[in-house]
Amino acid sequence: MKIIDAHAHLWLRQDTEVDGLPIRTLDGGRSLFMGEIRQMVPPFMVDGVNSAEVMLSNMDYAQVSAAVITQEYIDGIQNDYLMEVARRYPERFMVCGMCEFRRPGFLPHARELLDAGFRAIKIPAQRLLLKEGRVSLVSDEMMQMFRLMEQRGAILSIDLADGDLQVGEMEEIIQECPGLKIAIGHFGMVTREGWQEQIRLARHRNVRIESGGITWLFNDEFYPFHGAIRAIREAADLVGMDKLMWGSDYPRTITAITYRMSYDFVSKSRNLTEEEKALFLGKNAQEFYGFTHLVELPYIKNMSE
Repeated sequence: MKIIDAHAHLWLRQDTEVDGLPIRTLDGGRSLFMGEIRQMVPPFMVDGVNSAEVMLSNMDYAQVSAAVITQEYIDGIQNDYLMEVARRYPERFMVCGMCEFRRPGFLPHARELLDAGFRAIKIPAQRLLLKEGRVSLVSDEMMQMFRLMEQRGAILSIDLADGDLQVGEMEEIIQECPGLKIAIGHFGMVTREGWQEQIRLARHRNVRIESGGITWLFNDEFYPFHGAIRAIREAADLVGMDKLMWGSDYPRTITAITYRMSYDFVSKSRNLTEEEKALFLGKNAQEFYGFTHLVELPYIKNMSE
């Protein structure tokens, strides 16, 4: 089984603001995060640098062949670094570009990102519920961008606000741009009321659901995340296992568990068939994102074994 991570993050340094509150890299893997100090990455990342090389080491150890690197405003816009990562490791990483969608005037930047070679654009849509008013996903400028992405064959990676708040707008986007490939993150914000409405969007032909952050959302119950397995089973009953993809939300989730643990609760589950596991952990993402030449990674025995 070749495994693909459909939702991970990379950055060199966090230095940004969200809702007027600062986010800054500190030492020991910690960050100043919107008014409090949080363990942003594992403490062995002493300088807070969340690099491609460290992730590749984790991927090799956990036998993850490739990863989709998404973005979030809490990390700052990382386009320059991610384009460098894509050039250096084209068979291991596919990267998403991101614009400043919280203010109008982003369309030229989106066009520049596509011209530069980005094959996907990320919208952290849960961050568009601003104090001064909600940014519409179906504004004229957004729709122009989606049509451009559809023409270019680019993928929309999007995280939505809890429940069905933005589902109606997504339905409108899907109707207007039926050829646009869309990956909805955080497993529809599973554990939040109304999460199934986001999952049902994958009934449309070009829409997929990825599970980035599912171990964070089920962190209270912890490993082996039986509730997450039940949610995956429920989502598969709603839209089919062929519409679901595994994502880790690396590196934040590995402050609590190892990278391998972020998927092996699936591979060890008795409530999914071997074919369902293969689809969820790699085959679906390989087809959707167009990965080719996936590397073969041997299992390396631990010293503790």
